[in-house]
Amino acid sequence: MKICVLTGGSSSEREVAFASATQVVAALRSRGHQVTVADTATGVLDAAAESRLLVGAVRVTPPDATAIEDLLAREQAVLLGGLLIDPAIRDADVVFLALHGGRGEDGTVQNLLEIAGVCYTGAGPVASGVALDKDLSKRLFLEAEVLTAAWLMAPATVAAIDRELDWPVVVKPSRQGSTVGLSVVRDAAGLAAAVEAASRHDDEVMIEAFVPGRELTVGVLGDRALAVGEIIPRHELFDYECKYTPGMCQEIFPAQIPAMVAEEARRLALLAHRALKLRGYSRVDFRLTEDLELFCLEVNTLPGMTATSLMPQSAEAVGIDFPTLCERICELALEG
Repeated sequence: MKICVLTGGSSSEREVAFASATQVVAALRSRGHQVTVADTATGVLDAAAESRLLVGAVRVTPPDATAIEDLLAREQAVLLGGLLIDPAIRDADVVFLALHGGRGEDGTVQNLLEIAGVCYTGAGPVASGVALDKDLSKRLFLEAEVLTAAWLMAPATVAAIDRELDWPVVVKPSRQGSTVGLSVVRDAAGLAAAVEAASRHDDEVMIEAFVPGRELTVGVLGDRALAVGEIIPRHELFDYECKYTPGMCQEIFPAQIPAMVAEEARRLALLAHRALKLRGYSRVDFRLTEDLELFCLEVNTLPGMTATSLMPQSAEAVGIDFPTLCERICELALEG
């Protein structure tokens, strides 16, 4: 296949996108596919740019607001300046989206690819936008009878939180990934600062009931739920540092949980995937309480494909190696 890996982007997860692309490009080339690489913020990469950008490492902290603002302007110029009709993309059999967050995951890039008539991996524009919006996606989870933690959208009064959520709460941007801007707030005194911090990344902020328990994740590939994994981070939550720093968490595939719970997690993962009308693949995250209740946290429409990512581990645990996973994602896109 002729494949263009579209990566980089302008979100706080830009380095994560490059780390994913590093693995995907190597895997697809190992299978003999003709692979080019393009960055939505700079254009098609030559060999020197690939060597500079595809290093596979993610820094402990994401890019700051100033860097993001500059990247947004550059990306707009590149996308509107003809990147999507460049031969690297126009002549590809499929575009592999190694993008995370922002325009790469909210449906914007997907819309442009649809207009350009280009086949691409992952969810369509509407489903991508809905899945990235935690408020909308949680409403659809409940409609599909997938349990999720109670939540309010900021601004919310302390009285409302006392009444409807109780403390602690998780405060996070409603449309952001990799736990960027997320914090756990234990009492009313810390609420305003947490909301302000989250609002730097999104103008909609969610205040969610904290669900104590074990962190589980399930990959979905086509119409199949893959292995259930457990994440044991060194921090209280599976935050940005724990996700992208080797050794900062323990990841167990398959999770050491009762078979009945694992089967229920797979069932709910498929329900959540279908409730959001996703296609191709996704990764669904849960909290498992002491009472063995599963609460869906979110669905990732373009899950990480880095050296430490969970989707490849979920696939590996059911016998799907990384190059095969990447090929299958491309095939699913071509199958429509």
